[in-house]
Amino acid sequence: MELFRIRRDLPFMKYALVLNAISFITFAAAVFFLATRGLHFSIDFTGGTTVNVHYAQSADVEKVRKAVASLGYEDVQAQNFGSSHDVQIRVQNRPGVNQLQLVDQMFAKLCTTEGGEASHQDSVTPQGESVSKRVCMAGGAEPLQFQSSDAVGPSIGAELAQDGLKALAFVVVGIVIYLAIRFEWKFGVAGIIANLHDVVIILGFFAFFQWEFSPTVLAAVLAVLGYSVNESVVIFDRVREAFRRFRKMNTHEVIDHAITSTISRTIITHGCTQLVVLSMLIFGGQTLHYFAIALTIGICFGIYSSVFVAAAIAMWLGVKREDLIKLPVNKDDPDDPNAGAVV
Repeated sequence: MELFRIRRDLPFMKYALVLNAISFITFAAAVFFLATRGLHFSIDFTGGTTVNVHYAQSADVEKVRKAVASLGYEDVQAQNFGSSHDVQIRVQNRPGVNQLQLVDQMFAKLCTTEGGEASHQDSVTPQGESVSKRVCMAGGAEPLQFQSSDAVGPSIGAELAQDGLKALAFVVVGIVIYLAIRFEWKFGVAGIIANLHDVVIILGFFAFFQWEFSPTVLAAVLAVLGYSVNESVVIFDRVREAFRRFRKMNTHEVIDHAITSTISRTIITHGCTQLVVLSMLIFGGQTLHYFAIALTIGICFGIYSSVFVAAAIAMWLGVKREDLIKLPVNKDDPDDPNAGAVV
């Protein structure tokens, strides 16, 4: 399906050098911000405390987040789990405050927000053990109940970071092998340079604005890799097809034709995808906010890199008709060393 068809090929490769120079400057800026500011990692990477509470009524997650943030905690993460009555809250640890004090502060604040008063009730188990339970009472009722708390250590975060890097490496190697087998090694190199270009620029945005980098954002980065390579594959496939159909076209004319012929498809595909991502950004709440931002940046730069970076690099690497199509031997050509050979 096409929304429109452009009858005349647009000269994209004529401006490839200028556009790639802009891309290189953007890439260098992203690397600079990553090196100087670094990423603002979430507690999944740095370590922190997780508290689970149960509300008697459906919980207002945004209200919970603001209540905990009022205690001076930054990057408070609050979300429902299991049901609308259960809320999981995650915060980074503060210097000089141990986990028990932190949990007491959070639970007391949440209880006060609901118009109650927090206290400890001591009891003895059938085994004779003394147990202290946190309770919140308001007018003889419990507006919320404390469920559990857990510590997320930095060692777990380090393991997550290592696993994320391994996943990224496997994806990169897999993409190169796939493109090299399906097309040619020059396309594999061009495709992975373009895809890594997208990844670094996404990370550069997160470093510059100090947005929180969480496992959810890492998942978005990996998704962008696959999404971007799909666009590159479509263009490379059209390049191979154009080499077969138009024998008189040179390489840059073939690439211009391939990109022009896929513009309508690109607008439909990326436009529909961006509508979904935009819905997550607007209505997904805090949990999906940075995930949607990472995807939005990846989609925009994925189009750019597939068209202007991957295709241009493949052209500069010297991709030609013979790389993709085995031409028949002309027995009447005197310059062909195999011409007229009889076995």
